[in-house]
Amino acid sequence: MIGQAPLKIEEEAAMTPNYLSINKDAWNADAANWVDFAKNHWALEAPVWGTWGNTEAELHLLPEDMTGLEAIELGCGTGYVSGWMDRRSAQVTAIDISREQLATARAIAKEHGADITFLEGNAEATGLPDASFDFAISEYGASIWCAPDKWLREAWRLLRPGGRLVFLGNHPLSLICSPVDGSPAEWTLHRPYREMWGADWTKVAFEPTGVCFNLTISSWMDLFADIGFAVTKYQELYAPEDQMGTRAAIPADWAKSYPVEQVWHLRKPE
Repeated sequence: MIGQAPLKIEEEAAMTPNYLSINKDAWNADAANWVDFAKNHWALEAPVWGTWGNTEAELHLLPEDMTGLEAIELGCGTGYVSGWMDRRSAQVTAIDISREQLATARAIAKEHGADITFLEGNAEATGLPDASFDFAISEYGASIWCAPDKWLREAWRLLRPGGRLVFLGNHPLSLICSPVDGSPAEWTLHRPYREMWGADWTKVAFEPTGVCFNLTISSWMDLFADIGFAVTKYQELYAPEDQMGTRAAIPADWAKSYPVEQVWHLRKPE
C-alpha cells in the first residue's frame, strides 16, 4: 500500500540511529584509498558508471548538454560526477558528509579548473533553498548511505517543477545474494527479500562497510508515489562480458548473470 514504505524505512533506520555518523567515520577513514580511483574518473573523456564501468553511451544518465542547468550531486564523495556535469556546462553544487572525501574532491577539481560549489553536510537535510535545481544525481552516495525516505524527500524539495533525479545503487538481488559476513555474493539467497531495508556492515571482516539502505522494487515504487515522483525509466546493470575478478564483493561471473546495480530516473511533475 502506498505510504507504508516510509514507515518501514523509519523503523529500520531507528535500529541503527547513528548510521550517519557511522558512515561519515567510515568514509573519512577510507578516503585515502579512493584518491587514485577519483583521479582516474575525473580524467575520463566520457563517464562510466557503477562498479563495472558501464558506459554513458549505453546508459545516458546525464543530459548531453547541461548549459543553463543548475545541478546537484547528493553524496558526491570525490566529486567526479560533479566534474562530468561541470564539463557539460552545468552550474554544479555537490554535498557530502565526509570532510576527507571532500578534500580529495576539491583538490582534483582545482587541478581540472572545475567551478563546483562543494558543501560539507548531510544530503538528507542540505539546508539549501527550495526549488533550487533542475537536475539531481547520486551514484553510490545518498542513494545507498542515506535513509531513502529522508534523502528522496529532500531531493524533491530541492528540485524545481519538471526537475529530474537520477540515482544509481545496489540492485536488491546483489544484497540478498550476499552472505551476512560480507564475503562475495553467491548464487544463492542469504537473506529475505520481503521487507528489505538494507544492511549493517559495521561488524563484517570483508569489504562492505558502514550502514547501507536498499528496498524491494515495489517498496521503491511506493515511496516514489508517496513523495510525488514519476518514474520515467528504470535500468538494471550487469558486468560487461569482458570483465573478470571480484569488485566490491561481487564476482564478475555473478554480475554477468544477475543485475548488480539499478538506476532510477525520476521526474518531479510540473
